[in-house]
Amino acid sequence: MFYRLQTDGTADPVEFQNFYSGPASMPCWIVGGGPSLQEEPITEIRNSPCSKFAVNLAGCHLLRPTFWTSYDPTVRFHRSVYLDSSIIKFVHRCRAMDLVPESTFKVCDCPATVFFDRDRDVGFRDFPITTGTKIVDWQDSFIQAIHIAYLLGFRTLLLVGCELHIRPSMALQRRANASGVVYKDRELLGDFVKRCIDARIEKKEVESLESGPQYHFDESKSLDAAIQTDLHYFRVSQYLRLSRRSLATAGLQLISATANSRLNDDFEYRPAETILTDLHSQVGNPKHEITKGLYAEDLQRKPAKLGPMRDFQPHFWNSKKKAVPPARTPQQNQGVVPPELPEIPIDIREKP
Repeated sequence: MFYRLQTDGTADPVEFQNFYSGPASMPCWIVGGGPSLQEEPITEIRNSPCSKFAVNLAGCHLLRPTFWTSYDPTVRFHRSVYLDSSIIKFVHRCRAMDLVPESTFKVCDCPATVFFDRDRDVGFRDFPITTGTKIVDWQDSFIQAIHIAYLLGFRTLLLVGCELHIRPSMALQRRANASGVVYKDRELLGDFVKRCIDARIEKKEVESLESGPQYHFDESKSLDAAIQTDLHYFRVSQYLRLSRRSLATAGLQLISATANSRLNDDFEYRPAETILTDLHSQVGNPKHEITKGLYAEDLQRKPAKLGPMRDFQPHFWNSKKKAVPPARTPQQNQGVVPPELPEIPIDIREKP
């Protein structure tokens, strides 16, 4: 499913599936680029004992993510992301031979960069448990990040900076109010602009008014482009609404940590502060962990009031018959040399 690529086009598979799974439902922050991200406790999120998965330019100037992915062309993103070996990049193979901005490196040259193929035939019933070895292609990097995070083994995704809508600017709202048009919370931007025009506000006047913050970073789009982007956000939120049964079947929980997100109509909302408290309770709070006495030889650190524990093997389990095949060589992984598996004797006699 995931692989490294060389500049000559050869591929080396990388095994990442369920690599980040754990003994409980492992959490991961999904970081969006909405303006609300600046209002969140970003320092605490950045230092929390939990992976951070950023999408496109999300998190820029606020945090360095653990994982990163994008759908758009390479030229729209930063050299420091591609060349940062601490960030694992998940990129579609069509971007592999692009040049990293302000460099002569190919994207496939970059450290910690793995590639994947896309699947355009995935419906709601198959998301996120797809039948193939590709990442779902619904023309959206946010959906792409959710699918990759699931495949990595995360089962609780904490969505922060993910409004999935664009609000009209306060200047436009004030002008609309003067003509009797009131913005409805999370209304489609295109519908609001149409009502303004129906109220005889010229579109040129609407376009001339200051646009509201569309991202937490310094970037904005024209009115028409913002309308299309907001419609895209709305469509994505409905994709996820229609996928709720398959998400539940897959054991994947989406929790919105964004106060005014379109997702809050259909998914659980928890403030980031509450989520951080829960994370520190479940995983530990690095800020408050003590070190004194940890090197003592007779240290006991079992949970209080712990009952008896004993490790058992499953009934009829024969560890000798469950031998792990030897590690495959790169040549075997590429299909050059067939793998040699140990012979495992099989007892066909019926057992009680």
